[in-house]
Amino acid sequence: MTTASEHHAETNAEQHPTVPRQAVVFDLDGVVVDSFGVMGEAFSLAYAEIVGDGPAPFEEYRRHQGRYFPDIMRIMGLPLEMEEPFVRESYRLADRVKVYDGVVDLLRTLNERGLRLAIATGKSGDRARSLLDVLGLLPYFTHVIGSDEVPRPKPAPDIVLRALELLDVPADRAVMVGDAPTDLASAHGAEVTAVAALWGCHDGAELIAAGPDVVLHRPADLLAHCPALPGH
Repeated sequence: MTTASEHHAETNAEQHPTVPRQAVVFDLDGVVVDSFGVMGEAFSLAYAEIVGDGPAPFEEYRRHQGRYFPDIMRIMGLPLEMEEPFVRESYRLADRVKVYDGVVDLLRTLNERGLRLAIATGKSGDRARSLLDVLGLLPYFTHVIGSDEVPRPKPAPDIVLRALELLDVPADRAVMVGDAPTDLASAHGAEVTAVAALWGCHDGAELIAAGPDVVLHRPADLLAHCPALPGH
């Protein structure tokens, strides 16, 4: 039986990719930004407004991270009407979202190395772009794609395939960085290198069990897999 540490060693064997990377597709929540405090508050307010009294099941909600909000509501058996107050409160609280330590340096370095960057998120596209703009991160990304902008959200590969199409990069020249099994499933389906980000992960064992190609413990670890492109 393979232990988590042995699996970690295996997934980190790809230190020198044979094909140079040209693009990185990032999930947003839990990878670029730590939004879970704000998300929990918005979820609780939406639950109280639509469902009523009682504790909001936010921990269960977190287990479905990476999926589109309406899909999570269907899975949890909660009213789809929760989306409107959840989105409203998420916009109101956006300036309280934190950027993970090391992420800005990572994005800057990847840009300097000539790689093209995209976001592929469970959020709607408008909300993701608004949040990134509020946090000053939007200029680092060539494209930001939300789950409402593809036919099928994660775990289907559509959002990663759309990112590749917009970036004009073949699958073997790209990586997808995510913190949830749905992210890795989307990456595998699109045939890109699936990278597990543990720094914001809710359940590291579950994420590793999803079979990432690479496991990262901090944002800067990605740089070993993304050397500078010629001319940079």
